[in-house]
Amino acid sequence: MIQLSRKSITVRTSLLFTLLAAVVFVVMGFVIRASVNHHFSEQDRTTLEGKLELVRHILLTTPGDGARIRRQMGDALIGHHDLSVLVREASGETLFAAGHATIPDSVLQEARPLVSKTLLPLLTWSEDGVAYRAVGVNIATDEPDQNWVVSIAVDTRHHAEFLAVFERELLLIGAGGLFLMASLGWLATRRGLRPVQKMARVAEGISAQRLQERLPADNVAVELQPLARAFNEMLDRLGDSLTRLSEFSSDLAHELRTPINNLMTQTQVSLAKPRTADEYREVMYSNLEEFERLARMIADMLFLAKADNGLMIPHRVPVDLRQEVKAVFDFYDALAAEKSVSLKLQGDAAVMGDPLMLRRAISNLVSNAVRHSQPNTAVNVRLVSDPPATRMIVENTGDVIAPEQLERVFDRFYRADASRQRSEEGAGLGLAITRSIIRTHKGEITVSSGEGKTCFHINLPGAQELPALPTELH
Repeated sequence: MIQLSRKSITVRTSLLFTLLAAVVFVVMGFVIRASVNHHFSEQDRTTLEGKLELVRHILLTTPGDGARIRRQMGDALIGHHDLSVLVREASGETLFAAGHATIPDSVLQEARPLVSKTLLPLLTWSEDGVAYRAVGVNIATDEPDQNWVVSIAVDTRHHAEFLAVFERELLLIGAGGLFLMASLGWLATRRGLRPVQKMARVAEGISAQRLQERLPADNVAVELQPLARAFNEMLDRLGDSLTRLSEFSSDLAHELRTPINNLMTQTQVSLAKPRTADEYREVMYSNLEEFERLARMIADMLFLAKADNGLMIPHRVPVDLRQEVKAVFDFYDALAAEKSVSLKLQGDAAVMGDPLMLRRAISNLVSNAVRHSQPNTAVNVRLVSDPPATRMIVENTGDVIAPEQLERVFDRFYRADASRQRSEEGAGLGLAITRSIIRTHKGEITVSSGEGKTCFHINLPGAQELPALPTELH
């Protein structure tokens, strides 16, 4: 049962509901029993006080006539078998005694003067398993020899019997109520969890081929709507990831197929007939270019795989971004001159990071900007130190990227213009690698394009301990 309650929400909830109901019933039972007992106590007090008034009246109206007092008191107690009366004179002699109970001396010692509108304390004791309640008073007159100590006791056996029967009935009613509450709690919980079961059935039908299925978030209980929305959002992300993975697999197969087909074709052609050593050497040089392209592609894919799984932990040292950008400019200066594109650098900044990884990211951005710049324009790189962050903007003038393509420029093997030559643009992994490097350095990269300009914006945590560098244009 304990194991079941740990696994089943229905059982656990109904058990908890039953436990709470049991606590409520027990508290109510004690309160009701205490209230009934208090009622009996007040009822006995009223009876005892009434008889005290009668005894007092008899004693005060017939002073000195003991026989008459005993006769009147006997008549007054006819039909009251549950009452016991003891009257003693000031001298200690018993004037009158009646009833089945022997009133102990302790009750007489607790006797108090009878004062109007004053509650007398109820004294209790047990005799032969029977409980008694009693009151004791002193009744005094102006005559010293006419003072009495009066005690009247009542047998509470009928009260105890009634309470015993009442407790048994209360226990049976409580047990029946608990059983009913447990059953209703189980049914209510099971009914309340039906939307979860429906959601589970929908979720069971979702597969890689049916990712379009969604949970009905608007038709479920308010408490389950956040779960349904979160599940649907997860399916959206999975669907998007699956689509990207499918496209990536297709692109990867295409990218690998091209150089492999080239290698196979060139090898088959070279083996078709005997050739000179120079011709074979030319084929091997051509094959070497394809092998180098495959090696770069494989290395880039390994880099991305490590970065996506958090395995690329950079060796963080202070890095002067200005010097890194200038080094990249020196490398691409010839390519920029060939395309009639000038390279300009403005500002300075420093970050904590891996110099080689950051230079690779900057190189990819500058290379991309140079390739897509129009002749007689400039590639502008601006460095802005804005503590506690550092910003770098790479801007070029050229073809505008369509808005629907902006979010995909960082995808692997993605090209905004599929008609461009692959040999010129590479494998299409540069921007994906750049984003992985920036994210590994706890930064973020975005792109915007419009009015003939394309800008890549990079935000990185700054390195405040490095001294400021002079600003100059390159």
